[in-house]
Amino acid sequence: MIKHCISSAPFAALLLSAFAQAQDAEPQLAEVVISASLRPAPVAQTPASVTVLDSTALREAGVEHFADVLGMVPDLSAAGGTSRPRYFQLRGVGEQEQYQGAPNPSVGFLIDDIDFSGVAMPATLFDVAQIEVLRGPQGTAYGANALAGLIALRTRDPGMQPELSGEATLGDYGTRALALAAGDGSATGGWRLVAQKYRSDGFRRDVFLGRDDTNGFDESTLRGKLVRQFGALRAQLTLMHVNLDNGYDAWSVDNSRLSQSDQPGRDAQRSNGAALRLNYATGWGEVRSVTSAADSDIVFSFDGDWGNDAYWAATPACVPDPSLCVPYDFVSRTDRQRNTLAEDLRFIGDDDHLLFGRARWLLGAYAQRLREQNQQIDHYNGALYRQIDSRYRAVNEALYAQLDWQLGRELWLGMGLRGERRDADYTDSDGSDFSPADSMLGGHLSLTRIGERHLDYLTLSRGYKAGGFNIGTAIPAERRQFRPEYLWNLEVGRKGGNAAATLNWQAALFYMRRMDQQVSTSVQTDPFDPLTYQFYTDNAARAENFGLEASLEWQPAPRWQLGGSLGALRARYLEFSYLDQQGAVRDLAGREQEYAPRLQAALHAAYRHPSGWYGRVDVQGQSALYASASHDQQLDARRLVNLRLGYARSAWDASLWVRNLFDEDYAVHAFYFVNEPPDFPLKRYEQRGEPRQFGITIRYQPGQ
Repeated sequence: MIKHCISSAPFAALLLSAFAQAQDAEPQLAEVVISASLRPAPVAQTPASVTVLDSTALREAGVEHFADVLGMVPDLSAAGGTSRPRYFQLRGVGEQEQYQGAPNPSVGFLIDDIDFSGVAMPATLFDVAQIEVLRGPQGTAYGANALAGLIALRTRDPGMQPELSGEATLGDYGTRALALAAGDGSATGGWRLVAQKYRSDGFRRDVFLGRDDTNGFDESTLRGKLVRQFGALRAQLTLMHVNLDNGYDAWSVDNSRLSQSDQPGRDAQRSNGAALRLNYATGWGEVRSVTSAADSDIVFSFDGDWGNDAYWAATPACVPDPSLCVPYDFVSRTDRQRNTLAEDLRFIGDDDHLLFGRARWLLGAYAQRLREQNQQIDHYNGALYRQIDSRYRAVNEALYAQLDWQLGRELWLGMGLRGERRDADYTDSDGSDFSPADSMLGGHLSLTRIGERHLDYLTLSRGYKAGGFNIGTAIPAERRQFRPEYLWNLEVGRKGGNAAATLNWQAALFYMRRMDQQVSTSVQTDPFDPLTYQFYTDNAARAENFGLEASLEWQPAPRWQLGGSLGALRARYLEFSYLDQQGAVRDLAGREQEYAPRLQAALHAAYRHPSGWYGRVDVQGQSALYASASHDQQLDARRLVNLRLGYARSAWDASLWVRNLFDEDYAVHAFYFVNEPPDFPLKRYEQRGEPRQFGITIRYQPGQ
């Protein structure tokens, strides 16, 4: 058993109890349909490892943001280093940052069909219908941006009658939120409008400035949906505006939640998005078109020394001669403008028009144009130290097809293929000029047996990720460019339930082999100058990721619902070495990959009394993990407990919630470099996770 991590024994006991004791009962678990797959299908009939968090789970286990429910998804991690998660890892595959260079995400992220891969901060939770997490390469469906998998948020569609609902939240650390939703609809269409405002101090105090809000949240969300039916054509227009104007003062010299920054940073993202989905029913099936666009303005700045001159001068090493230490002031700011425009056109055959009388078919074409401009400005002791202005443009074009062939009454063979080309152009003020072009091929082959109460599947899939380049004069010439990465995934799984629909479960074993793996590491060319610390990406020769994923939902009695998930992962480098900043060879062969905990587990229990009283407890834990390939510092194992108690009557719902009930002290990110004058020793620095927080939420939602 891993020290300080949640034990898997309660999970195993629950699993065995569920299978041994589940009996027919009055309540039933609702069938969950995945919309992010090529063809919408129930989770129980999808030959892949999938987690779906429905609106009830999001409402009772979360508070404001997708970050609140990350721990409920097996083998999903998020790197720190930002105010809200932008960078994700599935089964240990994903990025930790994008400080400079071109975007190249491994985990796809969609909000109502709008692509926010690599810039996922707009994932606020109010009025979200469900979150779908598809693990493993989505080579046929999404190509280059889904090497590790896909996360898709779906907000609520317009209903069939007028609705006005809302919620208000108050909590400690200055937390307050207000949200409203209104809509109307009929058989021919409808509309829905959602607005939300959230603020919080951000769990830090800047001692030097005497402020509690330098790491605070100030987030606004505005979304709208319009649906119309024109005969055989259904049109849905989604519009969204999210403005997250958050502070960033998350690091301190002593690794506490007390900051000494004299120029605290900012982590702001203002995003506008739109998606037009058209579904046209034909005599042979359906034509589906999704046109989407997004525009994001991002400001990311930080106090690079995490201190102030008075603080440095008073440290024991500097007291004898403060001139050795001060002035010492470093500030970095990056302004990023990103916009995407995409079209996905799909032809989907129905069950009455099978190829050769046995095969469901699907054909599609995809195109995306991404543009990004960056301006990175660093100041040292008030003077301009470094400035890089860059422009990036990439065009992805793809063709894909899928066949699902019925071999027998219960046996299906699935085949998918996707060919994609990516052409990119990059220039910057340092004279860098790159124009990489990659042609990539991915897809899947699956064998599925669909029984009366269970599904068995065997899937082989291939995902890919385009190559790229590193910028900065400190990057060696031989590491300026890196190659595409390919990932082979072999997965076997079973999904099932009982006749009364009170138990759903799934389990999967997977093995992934990564070829030319892209690894984010760092270099500090001057060991006494923290300003020369830079990130870059390199190709590892080989790596492998394998493990087990399992989950269940069980309703043993009308008032109770139990559930849990388990992710057991081994992700290790098979062959990877490079020169560190001291010029020594650093060999990581056999070492585990970063943000790939060996064990993740989650348990929840919910109780609802007919009188209206209810409660839910969530326990989430993970084992220790490496924070980077550039050092061997690990984030300690952690176990978090969240609790909600409430009362619902008619359209009203009031609940008291506690996050991190036992005030677990844990880190979400770690660096290992030099930063403290006058000797600049190598030292570990941590970004602390959120402490215990109390709050109350009141909701008004007719029909619930």
